[in-house]
Amino acid sequence: MLKAEALHHAYPGGRPILEDVSLELRPGTTVCLLGQNGAGKSTLLRCLLGLEKPARGRVLVDGEDISAHGAPWRARHMAYVPQTSDGAFPFTVHEVVMMGRSAHLRFMADPRPADRRAVADALARLQVGHLEPRLYNHLSGGERQLVLLARALAQQARILVMDEPCTGLDLGHQVQVLQAMRSLAADGYAILLSTHLPEHAFVLNADVALLSQRRLIGPGPAAELLTARQLSDLYATPVELLAILDGPAKGQRACIPVV
Repeated sequence: MLKAEALHHAYPGGRPILEDVSLELRPGTTVCLLGQNGAGKSTLLRCLLGLEKPARGRVLVDGEDISAHGAPWRARHMAYVPQTSDGAFPFTVHEVVMMGRSAHLRFMADPRPADRRAVADALARLQVGHLEPRLYNHLSGGERQLVLLARALAQQARILVMDEPCTGLDLGHQVQVLQAMRSLAADGYAILLSTHLPEHAFVLNADVALLSQRRLIGPGPAAELLTARQLSDLYATPVELLAILDGPAKGQRACIPVV
Protein backbone atom coordinates (compact mmCIF):
# COMPACT_ATOMS: atom_id res chain seq x y z
CA MET A 1 0.00 0.00 0.00
CA LEU A 2 1.09 3.54 -0.80
CA LYS A 3 0.02 6.19 1.69
CA ALA A 4 0.67 9.94 1.85
CA GLU A 5 0.02 11.76 5.11
CA ALA A 6 -0.56 15.53 5.23
CA LEU A 7 1.95 16.49 2.54
CA HIS A 8 2.97 20.14 2.22
CA HIS A 9 5.30 21.25 -0.55
CA ALA A 10 6.59 24.54 -1.96
CA TYR A 11 9.52 25.38 -4.19
CA PRO A 12 12.15 27.76 -2.74
CA GLY A 13 10.87 31.32 -2.77
CA GLY A 14 7.56 30.26 -4.29
CA ARG A 15 3.99 29.82 -3.17
CA PRO A 16 2.85 26.49 -1.71
CA ILE A 17 2.06 23.82 -4.29
CA LEU A 18 0.51 21.21 -1.99
CA GLU A 19 -1.21 21.70 1.36
CA ASP A 20 -2.33 18.92 3.70
CA VAL A 21 -2.58 16.33 0.90
CA SER A 22 -3.36 12.78 2.03
CA LEU A 23 -3.88 9.75 -0.17
CA GLU A 24 -4.12 5.97 0.06
CA LEU A 25 -3.56 3.53 -2.79
CA ARG A 26 -4.27 -0.13 -2.16
CA PRO A 27 -3.43 -3.27 -4.16
CA GLY A 28 -5.83 -3.95 -7.01
CA THR A 29 -7.12 -0.38 -7.14
CA THR A 30 -6.68 2.44 -9.64
CA VAL A 31 -6.86 6.13 -8.78
CA CYS A 32 -7.10 8.83 -11.45
CA LEU A 33 -5.66 12.20 -10.41
CA LEU A 34 -7.30 15.18 -12.14
CA GLY A 35 -6.61 18.90 -12.04
CA GLN A 36 -5.75 21.92 -14.14
CA ASN A 37 -2.33 22.39 -15.72
CA GLY A 38 -0.04 23.75 -13.03
CA ALA A 39 -2.24 22.48 -10.19
CA GLY A 40 0.62 20.36 -8.82
CA LYS A 41 -0.23 16.89 -10.12
CA SER A 42 3.29 16.10 -11.32
CA THR A 43 4.74 17.56 -8.11
CA LEU A 44 2.52 15.28 -6.05
CA LEU A 45 3.62 12.25 -8.05
CA ARG A 46 7.27 13.20 -7.58
CA CYS A 47 6.75 13.52 -3.82
CA LEU A 48 5.11 10.10 -3.70
CA LEU A 49 8.05 8.61 -5.61
CA GLY A 50 10.62 10.25 -3.36
CA LEU A 51 11.96 12.44 -6.18
CA GLU A 52 10.86 15.60 -4.32
CA LYS A 53 11.06 16.01 -0.55
CA PRO A 54 7.91 17.53 0.95
CA ALA A 55 8.30 20.33 3.47
CA ARG A 56 6.04 18.44 5.87
CA GLY A 57 4.23 15.13 5.96
CA ARG A 58 5.44 11.71 4.95
CA VAL A 59 4.99 8.97 2.35
CA LEU A 60 4.70 5.35 3.43
CA VAL A 61 4.99 2.14 1.40
CA ASP A 62 3.75 -0.92 3.25
CA GLY A 63 4.01 1.09 6.44
CA GLU A 64 7.64 2.17 5.93
CA ASP A 65 8.61 5.82 5.51
CA ILE A 66 10.28 6.12 2.11
CA SER A 67 12.61 8.86 3.41
CA ALA A 68 14.42 6.14 5.38
CA HIS A 69 15.34 4.30 2.18
CA GLY A 70 17.39 5.00 -0.92
CA ALA A 71 16.44 4.99 -4.58
CA PRO A 72 17.01 1.23 -5.16
CA TRP A 73 14.56 0.33 -2.37
CA ARG A 74 11.97 2.75 -3.74
CA ALA A 75 12.45 1.39 -7.26
CA ARG A 76 11.76 -2.15 -6.07
CA HIS A 77 8.42 -0.99 -4.66
CA MET A 78 7.29 1.79 -7.03
CA ALA A 79 7.68 2.18 -10.78
CA TYR A 80 7.24 5.44 -12.66
CA VAL A 81 5.84 5.89 -16.16
CA PRO A 82 6.46 9.46 -17.41
CA GLN A 83 4.34 11.33 -19.94
CA THR A 84 6.84 10.64 -22.66
CA SER A 85 10.55 10.23 -23.26
CA ASP A 86 12.12 11.30 -26.54
CA GLY A 87 15.14 9.06 -26.14
CA ALA A 88 18.23 11.19 -26.71
CA PHE A 89 20.42 8.11 -27.24
CA PRO A 90 19.87 5.31 -29.76
CA PHE A 91 18.93 2.57 -27.31
CA THR A 92 17.02 -0.45 -28.53
CA VAL A 93 13.65 -1.28 -27.01
CA HIS A 94 15.29 -4.27 -25.27
CA GLU A 95 17.86 -1.96 -23.67
CA VAL A 96 15.20 0.54 -22.54
CA VAL A 97 13.09 -2.15 -20.88
CA MET A 98 16.19 -3.75 -19.32
CA MET A 99 16.80 -0.39 -17.59
CA GLY A 100 13.84 -1.32 -15.42
CA ARG A 101 16.01 -4.04 -13.88
CA SER A 102 18.67 -1.61 -12.61
CA ALA A 103 17.39 -1.72 -9.03
CA HIS A 104 17.90 -5.49 -9.02
CA LEU A 105 21.40 -5.52 -10.50
CA ARG A 106 24.73 -4.97 -8.81
CA PHE A 107 26.85 -2.11 -10.13
CA MET A 108 28.30 -2.95 -13.57
CA ALA A 109 26.90 -6.50 -13.39
CA ASP A 110 25.57 -8.22 -16.48
CA PRO A 111 21.86 -9.09 -16.60
CA ARG A 112 21.05 -12.50 -15.20
CA PRO A 113 18.60 -15.02 -16.71
CA ALA A 114 15.96 -13.76 -14.25
CA ASP A 115 16.43 -10.21 -15.56
CA ARG A 116 16.07 -11.35 -19.15
CA ARG A 117 12.92 -13.28 -18.28
CA ALA A 118 11.45 -10.21 -16.58
CA VAL A 119 12.09 -8.14 -19.72
CA ALA A 120 10.64 -10.79 -22.02
CA ASP A 121 7.55 -11.20 -19.81
CA ALA A 122 6.94 -7.42 -19.70
CA LEU A 123 7.22 -7.08 -23.49
CA ALA A 124 4.95 -10.08 -24.05
CA ARG A 125 2.31 -8.85 -21.60
CA LEU A 126 2.01 -5.56 -23.47
CA GLN A 127 2.21 -7.28 -26.86
CA VAL A 128 5.24 -5.28 -27.98
CA GLY A 129 7.78 -8.09 -28.20
CA HIS A 130 8.06 -7.49 -31.94
CA LEU A 131 9.54 -4.06 -31.15
CA GLU A 132 12.41 -5.46 -29.07
CA PRO A 133 15.24 -5.02 -31.62
CA ARG A 134 14.07 -1.63 -32.87
CA LEU A 135 15.52 1.72 -31.79
CA TYR A 136 13.34 3.36 -29.17
CA ASN A 137 13.68 6.84 -30.67
CA HIS A 138 12.35 5.54 -34.00
CA LEU A 139 9.01 4.45 -32.50
CA SER A 140 5.68 6.25 -32.63
CA GLY A 141 4.41 8.02 -29.52
CA GLY A 142 1.98 5.21 -28.72
CA GLU A 143 4.64 2.54 -29.12
CA ARG A 144 7.01 4.48 -26.86
CA GLN A 145 4.38 4.73 -24.14
CA LEU A 146 3.81 0.98 -24.21
CA VAL A 147 7.58 0.42 -24.01
CA LEU A 148 7.83 2.75 -20.99
CA LEU A 149 5.05 0.77 -19.33
CA ALA A 150 6.94 -2.44 -20.13
CA ARG A 151 10.04 -0.93 -18.49
CA ALA A 152 7.97 -0.26 -15.36
CA LEU A 153 6.66 -3.84 -15.35
CA ALA A 154 10.19 -5.18 -15.68
CA GLN A 155 10.98 -3.49 -12.35
CA GLN A 156 8.51 -5.93 -10.75
CA ALA A 157 7.30 -3.19 -8.43
CA ARG A 158 3.67 -3.58 -7.41
CA ILE A 159 2.89 0.15 -7.32
CA LEU A 160 2.70 1.96 -10.69
CA VAL A 161 2.72 5.77 -10.82
CA MET A 162 1.88 7.18 -14.24
CA ASP A 163 2.02 10.82 -15.34
CA GLU A 164 -0.60 11.42 -18.06
CA PRO A 165 0.19 8.14 -19.86
CA CYS A 166 -2.32 8.76 -22.67
CA THR A 167 -1.31 12.31 -23.55
CA GLY A 168 -0.83 12.70 -27.29
CA LEU A 169 -1.89 9.13 -28.12
CA ASP A 170 -4.41 8.26 -30.81
CA LEU A 171 -7.53 6.37 -29.76
CA GLY A 172 -6.09 2.98 -30.68
CA HIS A 173 -3.02 3.40 -28.51
CA GLN A 174 -5.12 4.90 -25.70
CA VAL A 175 -7.19 1.73 -25.72
CA GLN A 176 -4.05 -0.43 -25.57
CA VAL A 177 -2.71 1.48 -22.56
CA LEU A 178 -6.08 1.46 -20.78
CA GLN A 179 -6.55 -2.26 -21.39
CA ALA A 180 -3.11 -2.89 -19.95
CA MET A 181 -3.96 -0.86 -16.83
CA ARG A 182 -7.22 -2.75 -16.30
CA SER A 183 -5.41 -6.06 -16.59
CA LEU A 184 -2.68 -5.00 -14.17
CA ALA A 185 -5.19 -3.78 -11.58
CA ALA A 186 -7.01 -7.11 -11.86
CA ASP A 187 -3.69 -8.81 -11.05
CA GLY A 188 -3.29 -6.79 -7.87
CA TYR A 189 -1.15 -3.85 -8.98
CA ALA A 190 -1.86 -0.51 -7.31
CA ILE A 191 -2.07 2.18 -10.01
CA LEU A 192 -2.06 5.96 -9.69
CA LEU A 193 -2.26 8.01 -12.88
CA SER A 194 -2.71 11.66 -13.61
CA THR A 195 -4.92 12.48 -16.57
CA HIS A 196 -6.83 15.28 -18.30
CA LEU A 197 -9.45 12.82 -19.55
CA PRO A 198 -12.14 12.24 -16.89
CA GLU A 199 -13.73 9.53 -19.05
CA HIS A 200 -10.76 7.28 -18.34
CA ALA A 201 -11.82 7.01 -14.70
CA PHE A 202 -15.09 5.40 -15.80
CA VAL A 203 -13.38 3.15 -18.35
CA LEU A 204 -10.95 1.92 -15.69
CA ASN A 205 -13.62 1.63 -12.97
CA ALA A 206 -11.26 3.80 -10.95
CA ASP A 207 -11.53 6.07 -7.97
CA VAL A 208 -10.69 9.70 -8.59
CA ALA A 209 -8.82 12.41 -6.70
CA LEU A 210 -9.22 16.07 -7.64
CA LEU A 211 -6.31 18.45 -7.01
CA SER A 212 -7.55 22.03 -6.74
CA GLN A 213 -6.16 25.09 -4.96
CA ARG A 214 -3.32 23.02 -3.47
CA ARG A 215 -5.68 20.56 -1.76
CA LEU A 216 -6.95 17.12 -2.67
CA ILE A 217 -10.61 16.11 -2.88
CA GLY A 218 -10.97 12.34 -2.59
CA PRO A 219 -10.02 9.74 -3.57
CA GLY A 220 -13.55 8.52 -4.02
CA PRO A 221 -15.78 6.74 -6.55
CA ALA A 222 -15.90 8.39 -9.96
CA ALA A 223 -19.70 8.28 -9.99
CA GLU A 224 -19.77 10.44 -6.86
CA LEU A 225 -16.94 12.91 -7.51
CA LEU A 226 -17.11 13.35 -11.27
CA THR A 227 -20.24 15.42 -11.56
CA ALA A 228 -20.77 18.20 -14.08
CA ARG A 229 -20.63 20.77 -11.30
CA GLN A 230 -17.46 19.37 -9.77
CA LEU A 231 -15.67 19.22 -13.12
CA SER A 232 -16.84 22.71 -14.05
CA ASP A 233 -15.39 24.02 -10.79
CA LEU A 234 -12.18 22.01 -11.20
CA TYR A 235 -11.42 23.29 -14.70
CA ALA A 236 -13.07 26.71 -14.33
CA THR A 237 -15.16 26.12 -17.44
CA PRO A 238 -18.70 24.79 -18.06
CA VAL A 239 -18.76 21.02 -18.49
CA GLU A 240 -21.56 18.54 -19.10
CA LEU A 241 -21.52 14.78 -18.50
CA LEU A 242 -23.41 12.57 -20.94
CA ALA A 243 -24.37 8.99 -20.06
CA ILE A 244 -24.08 6.31 -22.75
CA LEU A 245 -27.38 4.42 -22.70
CA ASP A 246 -26.89 1.72 -25.37
CA GLY A 247 -24.22 -0.29 -27.12
CA PRO A 248 -20.88 -1.71 -25.92
CA ALA A 249 -20.13 1.48 -23.95
CA LYS A 250 -23.44 1.38 -22.06
CA GLY A 251 -23.02 2.83 -18.58
CA GLN A 252 -19.95 4.89 -19.48
CA ARG A 253 -19.94 8.69 -19.40
CA ALA A 254 -18.53 11.30 -21.71
CA CYS A 255 -17.27 14.71 -20.55
CA ILE A 256 -18.23 17.53 -22.92
CA PRO A 257 -16.97 21.12 -22.53
CA VAL A 258 -19.66 23.72 -23.18
CA VAL A 259 -18.40 26.26 -25.74
